[in-house]
Amino acid sequence: MYNGSCLCGKVRFEISSEIQSIIYCHCSQCRKAQGSAFATNGNVDIKGFKFISGENELTGYESSPGQTKYFCKNCGSPIISKNKSNPNKVRVRLGVIESDIIERPTAHIFVTSKANWENIEGDLPQYETYEPGR
Repeated sequence: MYNGSCLCGKVRFEISSEIQSIIYCHCSQCRKAQGSAFATNGNVDIKGFKFISGENELTGYESSPGQTKYFCKNCGSPIISKNKSNPNKVRVRLGVIESDIIERPTAHIFVTSKANWENIEGDLPQYETYEPGR
């Protein structure tokens, strides 16, 4: 079980399933949405994700056709994204999870779009676009 919340605490959620396909995304949209060099995201089965409070405090932005990113409308924390092409999953921004995460990132994606001031370290695979199989 994982617990998470936004910065102001109005939006709270729990995850009762495995976090899958954790990646570091370096695309320009993720950099802007996070205000950082990259976003760390993971997929969760929709049945394993539940808002405890504050779901009505979310606002959404359709960043590309069929994909909506959801943020706390009070503090701006990015929480999840949903994609109409994959309705059984929710993509969680791992930075808002308060529990220790067991699963680990598997790759860096969109590395050719990374911030010019960033150096990617470590042995994880790096891909110019999405990771294989996605």
